[in-house]
Amino acid sequence: MPFVCEHLVAGAVWRADLYHGLRRCRAQDDTAVRGDLKYRLRDFGGIMFTRRHLLQNLGRAGGTAATASAMQALGLFGSASAMAALPDTGENFGAGKSVVVLGAGISGLVAAYELEQRGFDVTLLEARQRVGGRAWTVRDGDNIEMIGEATQTAKFSDGVYFNAGPARLPSFHQEILGYARKFGVPLEVEVNSSRSAYVVADNGSKLRMRTAINDTRGHIAELLAKAVNQGALDAAVSAEDKAKLMPFLKFYGDLGEDYAFEGTVRSGFGTAPGAGTSSFETAPKATPLSALLANERLNMTLFEEMLFMQATMFQPVGGMDQISVGIERNLKRRAVRGAEVQRIRHDAKGVTISFVDTASGGARSLKADYCVCTIPFPVLAKIDTDFAKPVADAIAGVEYDNSNKVAFESPRFWERDQIYGGISFVGGETQLIWYPSWGLHSERGMILGCYSSGTPGAKFAARPIAEQIAMARAAIDKVHPGHGADLTNALAVNWKKVPYSLGPWPNWHPERKGPQEGHNDTPGFRLLCEPAGRTVFASAALSQTPGWQEGGIQSAHAAVAALAKQVAARALTEPSRRAV
Repeated sequence: MPFVCEHLVAGAVWRADLYHGLRRCRAQDDTAVRGDLKYRLRDFGGIMFTRRHLLQNLGRAGGTAATASAMQALGLFGSASAMAALPDTGENFGAGKSVVVLGAGISGLVAAYELEQRGFDVTLLEARQRVGGRAWTVRDGDNIEMIGEATQTAKFSDGVYFNAGPARLPSFHQEILGYARKFGVPLEVEVNSSRSAYVVADNGSKLRMRTAINDTRGHIAELLAKAVNQGALDAAVSAEDKAKLMPFLKFYGDLGEDYAFEGTVRSGFGTAPGAGTSSFETAPKATPLSALLANERLNMTLFEEMLFMQATMFQPVGGMDQISVGIERNLKRRAVRGAEVQRIRHDAKGVTISFVDTASGGARSLKADYCVCTIPFPVLAKIDTDFAKPVADAIAGVEYDNSNKVAFESPRFWERDQIYGGISFVGGETQLIWYPSWGLHSERGMILGCYSSGTPGAKFAARPIAEQIAMARAAIDKVHPGHGADLTNALAVNWKKVPYSLGPWPNWHPERKGPQEGHNDTPGFRLLCEPAGRTVFASAALSQTPGWQEGGIQSAHAAVAALAKQVAARALTEPSRRAV
């Protein structure tokens, strides 16, 4: 505080001296100093100084850059925290202020919509000829273009489509479900887990999911019952609790009178029930515990127990892109398609975006007061920008994962195998088979023979496309013998090769061998959650759920809140301007 006050008391003109003093206060993260600056800078030289006086004089002498640093020192610029709620600003809050939003994926669309609702003049630029970003639904005649690969063209029957990116919406993702409801996008149930599907061992043996789940439960219940009866748990289980636990274990594992597990109709039928009195159902013989433990996919019997992978989810009718289309349909100004950003520059008055119209090849530029950038970081790292070196380094350092899908059109042979939606887990580089939930009992459907990520996904993506398709076909034929020949119109998508994406989601902790959800808190993550001058970043990458659209919406809301805070602070010193 003395560093600043000495200049003030001495009657120094509001110049860069004060500006640098404020920067020092911010760098030292001195809360007490900022508190003094916010509430006690007054009565110097007989003049009552308020934050408004301070910022107005800084703006006159030091320009917008000085004002911006002062506002950051005073705590007036907010972080784009993924948990920030949408600001209740009123519909005219942004009147006279312009914002350019880069990227029309879910984050960009939501940011554009919410900013328009608050009165901002919004221009939305999208490099692709479609909106939705990773929410990409491929239909008949669509092209799949990937870097270094020949173009694939979809040749699908009427009504058949392929969600190349996200394909399911958990019930607790209330933000994206809310936008679907708000804009009248019809939803249907997505069967994410079917107990008629399979867990497949490396040796090719397979178990129905219901068999693996219930036989494992039966064996564990029997072992625990034996331990309790033999007194092995007397120190941990009271006599009163034992009296309650034993009947529960009998029911839990479907054990016999002697607490032995010999099989259960929960796992399927040995003989199915029929008509009359001579066709009673019987339980199948229990799968030996050793056979269950030998199946490398046994852990996947807990798949639906994860909240993110709940058994029943939702999907938009007709394809995942319908939510993005629904949001854009309600924008005051639709996205400018084919706008490939080449250059981003900041100055004292705003942001200038230079881009190329990919259809005509013509170069254009656009100026705005603010920018919300949702461009994936691997793509942004290749664009000519003037971000400060720490920010540029953070952008370049974000490591994206691999993700691949291989889809086939086919007659619905899996339904004859009692599988209606859900996933069979096969392991290896293809990892799983995903059955469609839509169009049940129709003639044809879309089945995935691969959905892989992580290390297996990296190995898979390195293979030629023809080999990827052959491996996915073989995986399906292994589980459904003879039906590999039914698979037609194959398409493969490797997200690391998809232009304007260059990956599906970031892996903020590559040392972790687990899900990408949760506990993302690295220096780079934190820095990119902060405004970079007049630019605010937004994407699912900056959430705790980088692979989910819900995270993209949360980040968009946080970006709107952070931008609104900047606008409120800068309103003290700046004129308004529309994007030009």
